[in-house]
Amino acid sequence: MKSFRKELWFQTSERREFINITPKIQQALQESGIQEGLLLCNAMHITASVFINDDEAGLHHDLEVWLEKLAPEKPHAQYRHNGYEDNADAHLKRSVMGREVVVAVTGGKLDFGRWEQIFYGEFDGKREKRVLVKIIGE
Repeated sequence: MKSFRKELWFQTSERREFINITPKIQQALQESGIQEGLLLCNAMHITASVFINDDEAGLHHDLEVWLEKLAPEKPHAQYRHNGYEDNADAHLKRSVMGREVVVAVTGGKLDFGRWEQIFYGEFDGKREKRVLVKIIGE
């Protein structure tokens, strides 16, 4: 069995962004040479997420609105965590959106459903953060 590891780095210009990282994940899979196995992709920061969904602007807007209703950024004073930083909402949004995805690798390709794509979700941006890609298989 082979193992492959790669880090992807992101620095967003906005506090909250969704970035389609599927092409970067596909590139990592090609670099690995693995044809059959599993790919793990996870955010290495507690205020960022990796998730699978459709790459559709209306859906991304709906996710942003929904998350902001669940855990509004302001007023900052509503959160006990917000003493040193003002990012309690980002921690909560990450909890809802999840830390990682696992995708089957079949024939050297990501074994996706028709519209599935992998996204990096940033909820406390404007600083450098990383995503881990770990692939195991043959």
